[in-house]
Amino acid sequence: MVKLRLARQGRKKVPIYKIVATDSRSRRDGRYLESLGQYRPSNEAGQKVQIKEDRALYWLGVGAQPSDTVRSLLSGEGILLKWHLEKKKIEPARASEIFTIWKAKRDEKLAAHADTKLAAAKAREDEKRKAVAKKLADAAAAEAAALEATAAAEASANAEAAASIEAVAEVVPSEAPQAIEEPVAEAVAPAVEG
Repeated sequence: MVKLRLARQGRKKVPIYKIVATDSRSRRDGRYLESLGQYRPSNEAGQKVQIKEDRALYWLGVGAQPSDTVRSLLSGEGILLKWHLEKKKIEPARASEIFTIWKAKRDEKLAAHADTKLAAAKAREDEKRKAVAKKLADAAAAEAAALEATAAAEASANAEAAASIEAVAEVVPSEAPQAIEEPVAEAVAPAVEG
């Protein structure tokens, strides 16, 4: 039986898959009958899948069975819809109209998804900016509070020092000048007499 499946290529941690038509008994990366395109999961949304549409329709027409992943890729590109319309023998004009309507809806959906992602990324950036601004404001407030506390501590220390100086000055000043003047007067008087 012929299967449509992925064959891994690319380097480590950067996968590139070939979409291939192969015998179901062959290995994953082994021999294949035909390469139908590529799938690059790490690329941007619009450039992930490249498929030869006519060859994929041919292999589906001769009975090839797609794997689950390849089925979803073919469905996302609209190839399964075209194959279904051909199988049902719908006239080409009507099939083309159905396909264009489907493609317009898909493009709208992808654009809305991209806008949602962009808005979410912008909201995350705004939250980060607000968090950084709040952190800086909190740090500035903490620093200002620390400076005020230091200034208050210095002011209270200065007030205590001034109070202790005043207390000492109240006790000592009345006695100290008389005590200093009397011995000097007694010491000077005997020297004057002699």
